[in-house]
Amino acid sequence: MTIANVLLVEDENDVRLLLKRVLSLEGFVVYEAENIKTASKLLANENIDLVLCDVKLPDGNGVEFISKIKAAFPYVEIIVLTAYGNIPDSVQAIKNGAFDYITKANDNQRILPLLYRALEKVKLEKRVAQLEKQAADRYANFDSIIGKSLSITQAKTLAQMAAPTDAPVLLLGETGAGKEVFAQAIHSASKRNMKTFLGLNCSAFGKDILESELFGHKAGAFTGANKDKKGLIEEANEGTLFLDEIGEMPLDLQAKLLRVLETSEFIKVGDTKQLKVNIRVIAATNRDIQQDISNGKFREDLFYRLNLVTINLPSLRERQDDIPLLAEYFVKKLTRDAYQQVKGMTNAFVDRLQKNEWRGNIRELRNVIERSLIVCRGTELSIDNLPVELQYHTTLKSNTLSAFDLSSVERLHIHRVLQYTKGNKTQAAKLLNISSATLYRKIDEYKIEESQS
Repeated sequence: MTIANVLLVEDENDVRLLLKRVLSLEGFVVYEAENIKTASKLLANENIDLVLCDVKLPDGNGVEFISKIKAAFPYVEIIVLTAYGNIPDSVQAIKNGAFDYITKANDNQRILPLLYRALEKVKLEKRVAQLEKQAADRYANFDSIIGKSLSITQAKTLAQMAAPTDAPVLLLGETGAGKEVFAQAIHSASKRNMKTFLGLNCSAFGKDILESELFGHKAGAFTGANKDKKGLIEEANEGTLFLDEIGEMPLDLQAKLLRVLETSEFIKVGDTKQLKVNIRVIAATNRDIQQDISNGKFREDLFYRLNLVTINLPSLRERQDDIPLLAEYFVKKLTRDAYQQVKGMTNAFVDRLQKNEWRGNIRELRNVIERSLIVCRGTELSIDNLPVELQYHTTLKSNTLSAFDLSSVERLHIHRVLQYTKGNKTQAAKLLNISSATLYRKIDEYKIEESQS
C-alpha cells in the first residue's frame, strides 16, 4: 500500500539509491532528482507530500530552495539532508520552513520516524484546509448570485459595498427572490466570514417559542424549560444573525431586538443578568414595511436601526433576461452528481421558461428545472419535460377575471384544461364535455389567449 509520495533531491548517486531503497521497502513512492531544476518540475507535475533535500546541489543551494518550495506548495513538508556538523545550514533550513534535518550517514535510524511525523503534519494541514474550505463553501457568495440585468446588478453592487462593514442590512423582496442567498453572500464577504452564520424564519414560530429561540432561556423559566438554553443571538456571537420575515415578529420582541442592536446586550428569558454579544444582523421581509409602520405593526425605531443599508431584490418577473442564465446555472449545478446524461436545454425550453410569471421566483424556477431533469430521458431538456401547466402557454387577460363569480371559475377551468391538452381544442372540448363550437365561443367570450411560442 502506498503511504505517501516522497521527492528525493540528492546529487550523490549512491546516497540517493540507498535512500530510495529504504523508502520504497517501507511503502513510499519515491521520485528522484539530482538537481533543483528536475526537482521543481517534479513538484509541479506530481502530487508530492514530502521532500528529502540535500543542502549542496549542482545548480543551487538546498536551504534557499526550501523557501521556494514552501511558497509554492505550503502543504509539502521538507526534511534537509546535511553534512556532519553543519549546524548553520540546519538552523537556516528550519527558519526557511523545513520540518527538520538529519545528518547524512549518521542519522539513518531517524529517517523513517521523521518522515512519518512529517506526514502526520501534512495530513493535518490538508484536513484543516479542507474543513476551512467546506466552512466557506457552506454559504453562498457573490459569484452564486446569477444575473446581468440592471436591477440585480445594482442590488449586488450595494451588497458588496455593505459586506465589509458591520452595518445592519435590510433585504426587501418577494418570497423566493434570493434574500437568504444575499444574506449568506454578505456574510461570506465580511470580516466575520470564518464565524457562525445563523438564520431564523420569524414567521415559523409563535411568540413564546420565537423569544426562546432568539434570546435563550434559564432553567425553570417556563414549563418544560428543564435546563439553560443558548438562543441564536448568543450562538451567533462574533458572527452573523439572519432574521428572515422580520415583519412577522411580534412588537414586544421587536423592542428586545432593538435593544440588542443599540447596546449589544440582551437578557435570557427567566434571567436578570445582562449578557454582552457582538453580532451583525441582516434582516429580510416580503412585506410592505412602511405600510406596517403606518398600521402600527412594525416599530419605526427598529426600522430606522435596520434601515442603514436597504437592498431591494427584484422579482424574477422584473429580470426575465436573467432566466436563461439562471436556468443554465441550475442545470450545471444539479447535473454534477445526478442526471449527468443531460448536457443542456433546447431553445424552446428556455423560451417557455421566460414566458412564465414565476410567482415563486428563483425558488420556483429551480424546482421546475430539477423536476424537468428527473423526467428527462434525453440529453437536452425540452418542453415535454416541463410540468403540464407550463408546456402550453396560455394567458387570461387580467381584466376578464373578477372576484369569485361563476364565470370567473369557468374561465379559469377552461384555461387549465387547455394547458393540460397543450392547446388541443378538440381534446379539451371532450374533457369539458362540451362541443368544439361552444369551446371556441367561450374562448372568444372570456378572451383566453393561447400560444405555442
